[in-house]
Amino acid sequence: MRLIREYAHVRVPATTANMGPGFDSFGMAFRFYDEVEVRPITGATRVVVEGVGAGSVPTDDDNLVVRALRAGLDAAGAPQAGFEMRCVNRIPHGGGMGSSASAAVAGLMLARGLISEPEALGDDAVFALATDFEGHPDNVAPAVFGGATVAWTQSDGLPRMAPMPVDESLPVSLLIPPSSTRLSTQEARQVLPVSVPRADALFNTSRAAVLMLALAGRPDLLMAGTEDRLHQEYRRSVLPASMAVMDSLREQGYPAVISGAGPTVLVLAELEEATRQTLANHGWTVLAPGIDTTGAVLG
Repeated sequence: MRLIREYAHVRVPATTANMGPGFDSFGMAFRFYDEVEVRPITGATRVVVEGVGAGSVPTDDDNLVVRALRAGLDAAGAPQAGFEMRCVNRIPHGGGMGSSASAAVAGLMLARGLISEPEALGDDAVFALATDFEGHPDNVAPAVFGGATVAWTQSDGLPRMAPMPVDESLPVSLLIPPSSTRLSTQEARQVLPVSVPRADALFNTSRAAVLMLALAGRPDLLMAGTEDRLHQEYRRSVLPASMAVMDSLREQGYPAVISGAGPTVLVLAELEEATRQTLANHGWTVLAPGIDTTGAVLG
């Protein structure tokens, strides 16, 4: 295996996970992207970061995208090199929009774009490697394949995914809190209980099934399909502002959930202008990106 291309560019979508009842399994991709370009060079790796993370994320071989790129080259049996990389980051870090999954997928896709046999890093391989790199398949699956997905880990430890039917015209809103509000997935998981009541597990099983029907074209089921008893309420102490916004929106009839581990709030609907303005007045950024159906794309 050789490095035969002098340049590669990738665009990777932001994602959400959980979507209420689909804890650690459901995911969706959005038309809101990080972009990365890379060139192999002689000498030390240099990374230029624009946008989110500029001035704070590593700009050498410790950069997450670079580490994923090198992991991809190793998996394909390709030689290593120094790299000149430019990252245009839009996805908030620690915001519940899949930034780490997107970075891992970006690096692996760039490896595919540089090698002589790109089929060695097909989508299934990228999905498996990125899951191993990032730790959870729920954000990785939509980042790679696009659309809405369900992902799980088999008894042999290998990740699997399947696309969920989704109405591509379904409006989606992402409510991003002020930039000072960030929460790591590890912090968000620390407040979760080791076990949950059987009634709550049964509740989420039914609601997850309802959500699948709702996404496929039954918007009348979205409120019921986004109810959850497994994780959101336990996170109230570490997500007070996000939970308050979610509660308020649901009282108004919006199917709102915590996006991933938070603090971003996902609403599977278009917000009225007055609601958008109220959120903006309190420092929230409101995006209406639409659903991405293609996943990561090399350009």
